[in-house]
Amino acid sequence: MRALVSRPAPPFAEIATVSDPVARSDQAIVEVRAFSLNRGETRRLETMASGSITGWDLAGVVGKPAADGSGPPAGARVVGFVLAGAWAERVAVPASQLAELPAGISLEQASTLPVAGLTALRALELGGFVVGKRVLVTGASGGVGRFAVQLARLAGAHVTAVARRTAGLAELGADQVEPELRAEGDTFAVILDAIGGPVLGTALRRVAPGGIVVSFASTLTEPVSYPTRELFARAPGARLYGLFIFSELEHTRSGPADLRRLADLVAAGALDPQIDLVLPWADAATAIEALLERRVSGKAVLTID
Repeated sequence: MRALVSRPAPPFAEIATVSDPVARSDQAIVEVRAFSLNRGETRRLETMASGSITGWDLAGVVGKPAADGSGPPAGARVVGFVLAGAWAERVAVPASQLAELPAGISLEQASTLPVAGLTALRALELGGFVVGKRVLVTGASGGVGRFAVQLARLAGAHVTAVARRTAGLAELGADQVEPELRAEGDTFAVILDAIGGPVLGTALRRVAPGGIVVSFASTLTEPVSYPTRELFARAPGARLYGLFIFSELEHTRSGPADLRRLADLVAAGALDPQIDLVLPWADAATAIEALLERRVSGKAVLTID
């Protein structure tokens, strides 16, 4: 079969012939039709061993169901995730990491849901019941951010979106859109931070007493600094939570159910995956470069012909 594998020179990925996957009894073989790109995968391509297959998100059709009888049947349209290896024509996926898709959602749309959609969903759920509460999303123009703005709005929150590129965020449901996060201003019960560095330090100064700051990415690598009294004295009971979605899903075992919840929302027209770029995987270099150069607002998807 073919797969998109790492290589030592730019754009650090190319299509090559590799061995077919061998499934365990609890794994289904999925014929992949689309996969979305995440910044974490693309950034590490340059340092991976040549010929390695990365990739987390995938959508396609079950070619061979799990031998133990778990998971979707043969022929089912599915969305799923793996720790590595999704950028291939066929992938062995644990049945516990697959969800069958409803009618009304395309495989391209579904492929955006695992990492970005589940991160946004889990981050908001950590904040508890958000109806009428103030929610802040930094890096709101990215894949996770756009899901988070929409989901927070659906949950009844007052949403503030912070992003350098603010176009379209109000239409997604943001009540307030800002190009940067300032140290002074209203406080927030829930803050989702995709930036890190000084932005995360400022976010800790804007969290409300008893609130939560969920950190799930580090676009900026500078150290985080903030006046400590701003947290323990001004916002007693507030906490900082580090979210790594794969660890979360291993703990909660809610991956398939949560993926189906998101897919149902997309199918109903209540959630827009915000796909900004769709290309055949033969043009992977173009998509990877666009993502790394921050020319993608939302999600980039590659299709397998």
